[in-house]
Amino acid sequence: MDQVFTDAPVGGVDRAAALAAAHSDTYYQALVSRDARFDGRLFVGVSSTGIYCRPICRVRTPKQQNCRFFATAAQAEAARFRPCLKCRPELAPRQHEPWTVMDASRTLARQAAVLLDGWTAAGDASTIADLASGLGVSERHLRRIFLAEHGVTALQYLQTRRLLLAKQLLTETTLPIAQVALASGFRSLRRFNAAFVEHYRLNPGRLRAEGATALAEPPSGIGVQLVYRLPYDRQRLLAFFAQRAIPGIEAVDDWTVRRTLRAGALGGAAGSPAGWIEARFDAAAPRLQLQFSPELLPHSSLLLAAVRRWLDLDLLPDVVDAALADLPGEPGLRLPGSVDGFELAVRAVLGQQVTVAAARTLARRLVEQHGETIVTPWPDVDRLFPAPHTVAGLTVDAIAGLGIIRSRAQAIVALANAWPILRGAMAPGSPAQPLIDSLCALPGIGPWTANYIAMRALGWPDAFPPGDVAVLKAIRQLAGGQPASAATPGSAAGRLVIEQTAEAWRPWRSYAVLRLWNSLQPAGR
Repeated sequence: MDQVFTDAPVGGVDRAAALAAAHSDTYYQALVSRDARFDGRLFVGVSSTGIYCRPICRVRTPKQQNCRFFATAAQAEAARFRPCLKCRPELAPRQHEPWTVMDASRTLARQAAVLLDGWTAAGDASTIADLASGLGVSERHLRRIFLAEHGVTALQYLQTRRLLLAKQLLTETTLPIAQVALASGFRSLRRFNAAFVEHYRLNPGRLRAEGATALAEPPSGIGVQLVYRLPYDRQRLLAFFAQRAIPGIEAVDDWTVRRTLRAGALGGAAGSPAGWIEARFDAAAPRLQLQFSPELLPHSSLLLAAVRRWLDLDLLPDVVDAALADLPGEPGLRLPGSVDGFELAVRAVLGQQVTVAAARTLARRLVEQHGETIVTPWPDVDRLFPAPHTVAGLTVDAIAGLGIIRSRAQAIVALANAWPILRGAMAPGSPAQPLIDSLCALPGIGPWTANYIAMRALGWPDAFPPGDVAVLKAIRQLAGGQPASAATPGSAAGRLVIEQTAEAWRPWRSYAVLRLWNSLQPAGR
């Protein structure tokens, strides 16, 4: 059943409709059984009601002849269906597909969609021509491949993302409607109201009155919920974060992770406000409650997307677990991401050839000396990681004076000075190789560090830090001492063993690396 979701339509809406019709029986069975594996990968429009739902919707199952199936919410809305108020399609997890196995056109269309997601709340005045120019293709070509891949035009896709974000904010928060409009990327309340009535056939105030089933909004912040697919190895993910948490920046327990964050890390301009976020997993359902400070509201769309990458909420775990079934590990392993690419890059440099604990100590010293204070609801989360321009203004001696090896201090300063350029290569949806090449061009950053940054900052599923000592050790153990027993990690033979073995794990080598690292830890850690 997975294959029908990887064959992209090649003729826009008509081709998408034909594909859905060809698999109607399969899709309907997923709807009847409320198969959670299809959540976010399938939407059903019911012609008798004019409403579209997620396949897990708990309302009475409609007759098959009344169902139309769509791969995305944008396709359903382009067909004039409006979202269900009960199952709330805006909450459905998205698909996380490895672009490394797609052709160039599919990759480009996916990159365009991610960039449009960034426009959702930014109120960006750019045009499709600007988008095409930024991607290095003609506007006509971009329009054609976007329609072929997504089944809707780029403008239809953008409008759907903005309206669904607005729907979520209206349902789950008490923000004034005017603020919801601005946070969703609409430049005026009049345009927002008109778009809402046109697409959903009710005004925003009525939706808030009819669909207000949200959790109570926290008194000091804004609360929304995010969902994901099971299985989800929450304990392993939060343990990874806890082991590396910098005091003052982050705090992690068995169910919650909270931290400070600069809006600039989400794409805001330098000097944008900073705030805090808290992600709390729900013990009763596959969802988490995200709370964030009002200062981050203008960047809410970018924030939600960043949190989804940070906690790897959009993964298709059944696909990855099946591909890596021969490796040790529990199902549902997630890739620990990042919400601040610069912070992660600096921490990756600090972690070169030292233990995790030592790298954490060095990062703590850097934060204590050069980070700013911030007020949050928690006394143990009260610092901001130094901004790129702050680090760029430091001397190598000032950083080395914290106990950091001089060559790494030089690498950190070089990284900060290059950040205005690197930031573009680290934008969501960017391919990994340009970032890796740019990082390797800096002093003190080699292929291992560059791949590790791409793995976590981009959420890149197929990153593979070369020559990793722990990976070779784990491969040796899996092979019972052969054929890697004679190879050392730094040798050509060791690198060859790792690279040849890893080919079988494409396009999920990042997850394979995590499984191998975890296999070396004592039981219970």
